[in-house]
Formats: sequence, structure tokens, C-alpha cells
Amino acid sequence: MGRRRTGLEGKADMTEAQADSGPYRVLARKYRPTSFDDLIGQGALVRVLTNALEGDRLAQAFILTGVRGVGKTTSARIIARALNCVGPDGEGGPTPRPCGVCAPCQAIAEDRHIDVVEMDAASRTGVGDIRELIDGVRYRPVEARRKVYIIDEVHMLSTAAFNALLKTLEEPPEHVVFIFATTEIRKVPVTVLSRCQRFDLRRVDQAGLESHFTAICEKEAVSAEAEAIRLIARAADGSVRDGLSLLDQAIALAGGDPVTEAEVQAMLGLTDRTRIFDLFDFLMKGEAAPALELLDELYRAGADPAVVIQDLLELTHALSRAKLVPESLTGEPEAERTRGAAMAEALGLVDLGRCWQLLLKGLAEVRTAPHARQAAEMVLIRLLHASSLPAPADLVRRLREEAKTPPAPSPPGQPDPGQAQQPASQSGAVTQHAGTATTSSGASARLAMPDSEPDIDPVPQQTQTAPLSTAHEPHDLEAVVRLAEDAGEMMLASHLKRDLHLVRFEPGRIEFRPGERAPSGMAPDLGKFLGEHTGRRWMVTLSQAEGEPTLHERRTRENEQRREQALEHPLVKATLEAFPGASVSVPRDKTGGGSPADDHDTLSDKSEDGE
Repeated sequence: MGRRRTGLEGKADMTEAQADSGPYRVLARKYRPTSFDDLIGQGALVRVLTNALEGDRLAQAFILTGVRGVGKTTSARIIARALNCVGPDGEGGPTPRPCGVCAPCQAIAEDRHIDVVEMDAASRTGVGDIRELIDGVRYRPVEARRKVYIIDEVHMLSTAAFNALLKTLEEPPEHVVFIFATTEIRKVPVTVLSRCQRFDLRRVDQAGLESHFTAICEKEAVSAEAEAIRLIARAADGSVRDGLSLLDQAIALAGGDPVTEAEVQAMLGLTDRTRIFDLFDFLMKGEAAPALELLDELYRAGADPAVVIQDLLELTHALSRAKLVPESLTGEPEAERTRGAAMAEALGLVDLGRCWQLLLKGLAEVRTAPHARQAAEMVLIRLLHASSLPAPADLVRRLREEAKTPPAPSPPGQPDPGQAQQPASQSGAVTQHAGTATTSSGASARLAMPDSEPDIDPVPQQTQTAPLSTAHEPHDLEAVVRLAEDAGEMMLASHLKRDLHLVRFEPGRIEFRPGERAPSGMAPDLGKFLGEHTGRRWMVTLSQAEGEPTLHERRTRENEQRREQALEHPLVKATLEAFPGASVSVPRDKTGGGSPADDHDTLSDKSEDGE
């Protein structure tokens, strides 16, 4: 007769047989941590809970928050096992290192323990579900030491459900522990947060993921290139579960062969890192043909256009950091580190910053465009154009040199201004704003007029009259407009500027011809307004005479003259030549009151009127 096997031995044999004959378990489940020692990247959580369990100072409510796949639900289950583990001999107590072989540990791991209740708040959001849960809280555990309620995605609960939970959460029975998990901590009411011990689970850094995935490959007897593991860890973006899912996919793709970098790149839709360096180099040098050809090559190889733009963004960020902190490239491969250091040294922060802005805006366009490849090409074309633009400091210096004109001769008896020594703060200073030059690529350059050369200033500014006090009498139509604006009568002020052709103005008398859009009661309204704000009677009458142009027409004519003068200025001409198709915005003269819509004129070398 053969030896009689014990229950534990039979159970172990059964487990092995099921493992051999059962369905395949994905890596994310197979290597799910079962103790705090197995958790990676969550040192703070492990230390606090370990010390609390050893010192018997464990809270009665926890909330775990973090991005997907960092171990929130796994940590909750480990806490439940740590509270209810009885050890291999059945005599143990709460421990930070659950044995994993006792009945409570195995039942909790297999999600079948009667006293450990897991609830998905995404599917059970109502107050009725919470009331059902609360009804069971008052009963003591059936088998375990503590009842543990794990509520996943707790932020999905309704307001009424949260309110129903508050009282029980504040004073739960001694045998109950609540553990909440959420990815949206801001959606959880503060009244709930204040009753819980909070743990923020961090993203696992790339080095930790690489080490973890390498160890799993060794356990699975799978050969994988280090660069392939690195790509998977980078794509996981701090999520262990996401990374294990990608590793599972890469192993299946390899079909028993080693997992290679090229296969992982194809699987993820990534591009060869060296090709991204090549593309970035072409863009910075303004070489359009090879840059667009390389993008086509990457697209034919299966690269996602949005991923290409994102890779360029990452490279721009890495080079910007390397510009300020050269040692930040230490963790990169030798080829990338050498080439990245050379690029960072050759490029300026202004160029990298401009590149970042264009790529960041372009990435959103590529993701939403109906044809991602075309959108990506347009982003590269903008970058190519921007690469040929001079730096702002160089542009200002060059425009100043091109705009230099000989000074006007001094009148007899006065010293020559060219021989007078100017203060350092005024020599060559640019102080008076003239406008903004905007190129088709979105780059802009502020133009300025030197106030040290009044003879070439194309934009003479009139001295604005101080706001009129209501105690003084207006002496002209512009003063009446200012009086109306100061009094808050903006509609009346607008009609005065646009619909009144002045025929005669005397103190106490105004005669005008109304425009086509003037209101019918404009004359009596104006007389009443002036009488109330000046303390005297005004006679306001209508006339059939032609009268003067309206204030608005006068401003328009004056601004047209200023447009012509500005376009003739050497600095503006030099800017338009440097930026073909650029437009120049100059501030309007608002003497006498102007509307916000009249603040600027847009000038160009080819205006709508053909000027």
C-alpha cells in the first residue's frame, strides 16, 4: 500500500495540476503582490502600515489614491490578509507579512472570503447599495478576525450614498475596517476624506519597472533585450499593470523567440530613437526634403504620426534640460547621450522653447485632425519655417542697423545732437511702441520707434486732454464726448462720435446735422444732458447744412494717414522685408475718446485696399 497523503500535500498537488492544466493566467494576475514586501515603488505606504500593524495602531478607514495599475486594490487585499492571517499553525495574529498558506489568506487571495467584501462603486452607486452594506456592518465576522469592506472607484458613489456612509465611517464597530480606492481623489467629499487615513500611491519610476519586468522574464524563462524592456517600461507610464499587459503582448508576439526592440517598437507604434534624432536634426537645420521623406518612411513602417510628434516633444524637453543640467542625459544610451549633448550645445533655449510651443500645439492638432499624417506634415513644415527665423535679439539688432538714418541738421545756434553725449540709458534705446509684426508661422516680433529720433517718428501722438470735470463747461464737441463718457452715457457718446455732423458750436449752443443712424430724439436728449451736467441751459438744434465730418470719420482719416506714414518708416520696411506676408499693428490715436474696437490698425505691405 502506498503512503497516505495528508490534506496539505493533496491540496498542493491539486494546485500544481490545476496550474499545469488550467487556463493561462496573465502576468498581471500571476505576479500580483501578496505581501507588502512584493509591492514596488510604494515605500511610504509599506512603512506606515508595517509599523501600524506591529504596534497595533491600525486605522479603521483607509483611502488609497493613484493612477491606474499602481496597486490600490492589491494593497487593499494585502491589508485584509494582514489583519486576518492566522499563520501556518493557525495561532498567529495580525502581521505585516501574511503567510499566504492559511485558510483566510488563500480565501482572500481567491476573492471568496465571506468577511472580506469587495464592492465596485462604478456599478453600485446608489444609496440603497450603501444601506445594504451598512446593514451588515453591525454583525460580527463569521470566520475572520476583522470584517473588511473594500470599495473600489469610491468617487463614483452618489452624494446620497456618501452621506449615508458618513456616520458609520466616523464610528465604525471595532471589528470593521473600510478601505476605499479611487483614481479621482478630488471627487471624494472632504467629509469622507477627513474620516480616513489617506495614502497616495506613486507612479513607479522607469528604473523600477525595468528591474521588475526583467525579473519576471527570468522567472518565465523568456529572453528579452534590455532595450525592449526599456521601451515597455517607458510606455507603461508608471503603471505596473499596464507594463505587465504590454510585456504579455510582446512575449506572445515573439512566439517563443527573444523579445526584441524592433518588435516592441512595431507593437507600440513607436519609432527608432535614432531616427527621431535624425528628424529633429533635419528640422533644426531647415532641411525640408529629408525631414518630410523621413516622416513618410516612419509612417510606412507603422509609426503613429501622433507618437512621432510626441517623441519630438520628449526630445525637445530632454535637450532643454540638458542645456541647463548636462548630467540629465546620464541615463541615456551612449549614442543618444553623445548626440544629445552635441545638439543641446548647438541649440539655444530660445530655439528649443519655440520648438516646444509649436510641437505642443501641433500634437493636439494631429490627435484631432481627420488625417493625422497630413496634420503631422503641417506641424513639421511650421517647424522648418520657424527654424529659419532669427532669434528675437538678433532680429532687433539687425532691424535697428537697417533702419538707421542720418540725423537731421541742427538749427543755427544750437549744438549738434550727434556731438552731444547721450546718457547710456537713452543711447540706442527703443521706447515708443509702434506695433507687432506677425509671421505666418505664428511667431511675432514687437516693433518700437526710437524716441531719440523725432524727425522720423511716423506715429506722432497727440497730447490727450485730461478728463473733463462736471463743474466745467465743454468748449468743443470732443469735450462733450468726454463729458458723456465720464458720466457713463456710453450710448450717447457713441452717437456723438458717429452720427453728428457739427455745423456750429458755441457755449450754450450746438447746431448739427444728424447722420442716417442718429436717433430721432438726439437733439433734445443732448440738450437735457448738457443742462444737467453743466448747470446752464443749452440750445441744441438741427440743421440742413452739410457740416463737418463726424469725429469717427475724422479719426478714420487721421489713422489712414498714420498708416501710410508708418509703412514708410525704415524700421517697418525692414521688418516687412524680413517677414514676407507679415502684418503690423499700430495703436490708433484715441484723442477725444475712441472705442476699444478702434484701438489698433493692422498694416501690411499689401492691405485689403491694395495699398
